[in-house]
Amino acid sequence: MTLLDTLAQGNQLQTGGITRWILENIVPLLLLLVALLLLWLGGSKGDNAGVMRRVGGVIVALAIIGLAVSGAGVNIGKWIASLFTG
Repeated sequence: MTLLDTLAQGNQLQTGGITRWILENIVPLLLLLVALLLLWLGGSKGDNAGVMRRVGGVIVALAIIGLAVSGAGVNIGKWIASLFTG
């Protein structure tokens, strides 16, 4: 079946499969890569404070990814808006 046949059938194309695949495969591999780089760069020089600064940045980035993926950012935004609007 060609792409034109698939599109002509009227089925909706969705990105749910790609999103799930990225979350299940790419994100863990990136986390492993970041962890190995932090250990290699920080451990070889003995710069423990620098490693902890980078780990803090990684934790903040993971929190942002978690908010974006779970959809909780909308609820947090509504809560912050309610603080100002009453």
